[in-house]
Amino acid sequence: MVMQRNVPLPIWGTAAAGEKVTVDLDGNKASTVADAKGNWKVTLKPMKADGKPKKLTVTGKNTVTLEDILIGEVWIGSGQSNMEWSLGASASAKKAIPAADHPNIRLFHVPKKQAGKPAADVNAAWKVCTPKSVPRFSGVLYFFGARLHKDLDVPVGLINSSWGGSPIEPWTITAKGSGGMYNGMIAPLVPFPAKGAIWYQGETNVLHKNGLKYRGKMKDLIEGWRGVWKNDKFSFYFVQIAPWSRYGNGELPKLWEAQTATLKLPHTGMAVTTDLVPNLGDIHPRNKVDVGNRLALWALTKDYGKKNIVYSGPLFTKQEVEGKKIRLHFAHAEGGLKSSDGKPLSHFQIAGKDGKFVAATGTIDGKTVVVSADGVDAPAHVRFGWIRTARPNFFNAAGLPASPFQTNKWQGGTGE
Repeated sequence: MVMQRNVPLPIWGTAAAGEKVTVDLDGNKASTVADAKGNWKVTLKPMKADGKPKKLTVTGKNTVTLEDILIGEVWIGSGQSNMEWSLGASASAKKAIPAADHPNIRLFHVPKKQAGKPAADVNAAWKVCTPKSVPRFSGVLYFFGARLHKDLDVPVGLINSSWGGSPIEPWTITAKGSGGMYNGMIAPLVPFPAKGAIWYQGETNVLHKNGLKYRGKMKDLIEGWRGVWKNDKFSFYFVQIAPWSRYGNGELPKLWEAQTATLKLPHTGMAVTTDLVPNLGDIHPRNKVDVGNRLALWALTKDYGKKNIVYSGPLFTKQEVEGKKIRLHFAHAEGGLKSSDGKPLSHFQIAGKDGKFVAATGTIDGKTVVVSADGVDAPAHVRFGWIRTARPNFFNAAGLPASPFQTNKWQGGTGE
């Protein structure tokens, strides 16, 4: 396995009541006595990533030995089918799988299981990442971890705990209770330390017409996980779900706004995917490498202090009405803005106070975009990419797409 570097390391298990237990991880030792129910837990001192395999020995009346343990970075991947989607079924599988010989990347796949109360264990095992072990593993999580491994040059442990078709609610724990998937597939991981989680989910909640309510659901999810791990800085990076032609009219943009609003929570980030959908009739875009890489840009910048990385596409911040035009301002536009295909910017609409939107022209002016339309002489609001089939060409100079937005009481954050 891989264990998280630079943090206290909890080790726990069961023994006979009152049994003395000693834990030794490469000379990092601690002892305790099992309680009346036979439960025990010790916390070892933080360890650095040195790339050397270590042995964990747990000694009581018997001895348990775990070998080939690395210290590095640990991340959890969760959500529904686009997170579960295997590397083997991804667009770049033929190239990626033969190259996935990474002795210092370790994979842990949590089996699907719901439970009525938080479970103590899962029936799964860590595997070394090889061309044989990786094809059925999450494509997004693998590409995310492979990018971190390449850029950080430390061991990486990846825990996939996802379930196709699942809404957000079963993954959540609050003061009022916990969901079945949290109980069966997340609770057993606690308190195994992880740097954070990546999350690809929301499609089912669009179908449930949750709209802006999804913001509160994301808040509950993130704060609940941070609570059980006792880590307010537990990073949480998520994918803005992709366009799909079969969503109900108007429902997808509302959830996009809820996702963007989630960026107001600390230590969060969002990967936009409007450009990664060659087939709008397929809810499972096959390009998982760019999704994983875009999530990794947030982690590399926010968690690992990498400089000079543009980690997000343009995110709307404010508008200024200038006569018959509206000027739009964006975060993540420092290096400039561009049209990805050299054509005029697409998917902009403008409206007066009557709220009747018409197609508009968007013109890049430095780090801003100026929007106008014939016949709208007193503009009030702008929308961009505000339909379920939006595949706009508005990007920043780093090649990352702008998130859809609307300017009337916009809820979104910027993750800066």
